[in-house]
Amino acid sequence: MKLGRISVPSPDGDQIRIVAARPDEGRVIDLARAYALGRQAEGATPDAARRLAAAHFPSSMAAAIAAGPAFLDAAHRAVGGAADDASLPIEGLSWVAAVDPPVIRDGLTFPAHMKGFHERVGGGLPNPQLFKTPGYFKGSTGVVYGHDEEVPYPSYSEYVDYELEMGLIVGAAGSNLTPDGARAHLFGVTIFNDFSARDIQGYEMAMSMGPQKCKDYAYGIGPWITTVDELPSTDGLKGVVRVNGEVWSETVAEGMIYTPEEMLAYVSINDRLQPGDLIGSGTLPNGSGLEIDRRLSLGDVIELELEGVGVLRNRLSAEPDKAPWWPEPRPYPFGTPAN
Repeated sequence: MKLGRISVPSPDGDQIRIVAARPDEGRVIDLARAYALGRQAEGATPDAARRLAAAHFPSSMAAAIAAGPAFLDAAHRAVGGAADDASLPIEGLSWVAAVDPPVIRDGLTFPAHMKGFHERVGGGLPNPQLFKTPGYFKGSTGVVYGHDEEVPYPSYSEYVDYELEMGLIVGAAGSNLTPDGARAHLFGVTIFNDFSARDIQGYEMAMSMGPQKCKDYAYGIGPWITTVDELPSTDGLKGVVRVNGEVWSETVAEGMIYTPEEMLAYVSINDRLQPGDLIGSGTLPNGSGLEIDRRLSLGDVIELELEGVGVLRNRLSAEPDKAPWWPEPRPYPFGTPAN
């Protein structure tokens, strides 16, 4: 099943609805509405049916996933009943991020991307530690964007880049997992665009504290989540990057240092996976503009396609998004810095 979230107008303001996407049929199914209609057909009052539907299909995808198997059971029951009466055309919808993750962790596990990245930035070879333990950083959950949403181009950067990744969505809480046990904790896969401000990435990373403003201004998530029953393996999935309709690169998800199950298991060591968490696979080979020496511009439309999932499309803002303040450098109190 392909599960996403849309925003729809209501008398009380916009509401977020969980939908089952059927792109081949050109429609989505409003799961709460379909479920409520189905229960009414079985004799429930309209109010009772709506209460039941709201419990199964809240606005938060993470909260829905946290209900465990009951969520997918209800979703299958909904689409098996009054789906036609609860359908909307897929074109023209207002999408939001497919999941509202409690935590974003972004990995780095495709050697071909690492090699291409380091060749471009002149940073030598990839760190050997990446082949000893899975590397990842934590990103801001406050700046997630869905399919067709405009993404701000931060004014502090002159080199905004995209990154095509698989977003692994956690389906169940767990700690200290093994890779064999972690598979049961994987809910599905979405497309994750780890936008990057390349020109400030270098000096931020030099502080040895991980990415900051080079990452935490936008993360694209969508268009929906494909559940693991429809996508039993991520190995060998094909990807395509298009900018303004032009194919910039094609890629294949192969050669991962660590499998999705190993990544989930590693994150869970003395930590806790939460339903709805997103773990980025790391950028697929040639899945960024930096690797192929192409640069985005203001107003560009980026389309990231992943086999088995769909196409995540975002437009960069036509004007830079300017913040009202930026810190001034302070005197360096330790003599002459090395660089």
